[in-house]
Amino acid sequence: MTNQQCRTPKTREIVKRSLNLVTPLLIVTAFSLRGERINQEGRILGALPAVTNSILFNTNNADAIVSNMQIFPVTNPWNEDISRRPLLANSDAMISEINSNVGSSHRGLELFQEMNFVLVPDAQTLVSNKFVTYAGDSDFNGGISPYGLYPTPTNMPIEGWPTGTGTQTILQWQTNNTTGGDRHSIIVQPGTGFIYETWKALRKITNWQAANGAIFNLNSNALRPDGYTSGDAAGFPMFPALVRYDECQRGMVEHACRLVVVVSRSAHIYPATHDAGSVAATETDYPAMGQRLRLKASFVIPANWTKEEKALVLGLKKYGAMVSDNSSSFFSISITPDNRWGNAFADIANAQIAITNFEVVQTTGPNEGPRSPGAPTAIAGADQSVSLAAGAQLHGAVNFTGNAPVISWKLYSSPGAVTFGNASQTNTTATFSAPGTYTLMLSADDAVHAVAYDAVIVTVTNGIALSISINNTNANLTWAGGSPPYILQQADTLPASSWDGVVTTSMTSASVPLSPSNRFFRVKGNGP
Repeated sequence: MTNQQCRTPKTREIVKRSLNLVTPLLIVTAFSLRGERINQEGRILGALPAVTNSILFNTNNADAIVSNMQIFPVTNPWNEDISRRPLLANSDAMISEINSNVGSSHRGLELFQEMNFVLVPDAQTLVSNKFVTYAGDSDFNGGISPYGLYPTPTNMPIEGWPTGTGTQTILQWQTNNTTGGDRHSIIVQPGTGFIYETWKALRKITNWQAANGAIFNLNSNALRPDGYTSGDAAGFPMFPALVRYDECQRGMVEHACRLVVVVSRSAHIYPATHDAGSVAATETDYPAMGQRLRLKASFVIPANWTKEEKALVLGLKKYGAMVSDNSSSFFSISITPDNRWGNAFADIANAQIAITNFEVVQTTGPNEGPRSPGAPTAIAGADQSVSLAAGAQLHGAVNFTGNAPVISWKLYSSPGAVTFGNASQTNTTATFSAPGTYTLMLSADDAVHAVAYDAVIVTVTNGIALSISINNTNANLTWAGGSPPYILQQADTLPASSWDGVVTTSMTSASVPLSPSNRFFRVKGNGP
């Protein structure tokens, strides 16, 4: 049963009392979303599972962890929405140059299953890694040059494993020094927020060597020192750029991708820190390291493409891709060598996205775009518990100092539908189609900064909304919600030691004489 209680005072002023739910079947414990983590795509991140052992990237356990990581701040260039950025003045000329450099058989976007990763616990044992080529550009993590100390597990995969390494085990591939290739490695430590990346990794009995090593803090926008390389020629981290299995299953690649071109110029632009160009920096129709491309909004996604292909295309339209390295003859982005992909990217693999479907945008600098002052903030208000009949009064707030943002309420998750009084106002109403727990999200988008998000939980029950009006010497009580028969009860004080019955009725109203003393009323319904 449900009930709501009100009181009648000595005067004719009627004071409504709060909703009081008494039937256990209808009580849903409300919890606060304060402190929730919402990523750049407006996705609420769950609690980060503890990592107690090293976990390979191509597993459900890894998916559960990575899907709840905030991989760099929402203001980071890898997480920047560039769908509304203006075009570079020479965008057409640069695309033409990129297209002409790949050769006639590579005029479309290619996907290479390359970098993988392993997740490790905070207490993972540090292992010696000798950096044999670019020690001067390497991070040693307490080691002494040329030896770095990295939390390298025995099952660390190296680029290409398992889909590109045939029948070789991890150990065989770790120690195989005859195949060439880039042999990148990536170690992710979710608890500390650090990633450790190397190039040309090779296991030497129990220790390791690589050309160089770079460490990045996923909780910071800090870059490597200018002029420093990393596992990538641009000085970039690789992990945040990889197209992963878990995000494609959700339907959206939520970050920029790692893009490789044939010829780049000898220059780098934010957020790149290094270049490896083969033409002069003054040849501005060639891309620099860090150059940002996006897939044109006009590209039509075929309806019969897989969800993985659609997820990638949507990401390329919104977050784009940044030039990270040079290639011999292709225009490509990196996806994980996950054996769960199957033929998920067969359509794109058949050169269905021509290079000419891309365009070059004007990039933002370290203090521009989402990293500039004046970002809006959104506050969705306190969590609520309301009756289905009454609906909710939403009391949100948006703070901003620059251009007024576009404000929007939307339904995030629920057992039913929601109707907003005015979804473009912070303070509005919401009505619901069914009982249950609803998560509503408030956003503020000024088209410059990262979209500000906040969420509120509204617990909707089949409770009874009770109201009172005065008609001469009577108090007229009306209610909505619940199911008959209804029991109208009264008490002298709150909390009440007992409630006295006034009337049992199948109607949704009753009239009682005004009392010279305070009276509190409640209505109890039958069933949910």
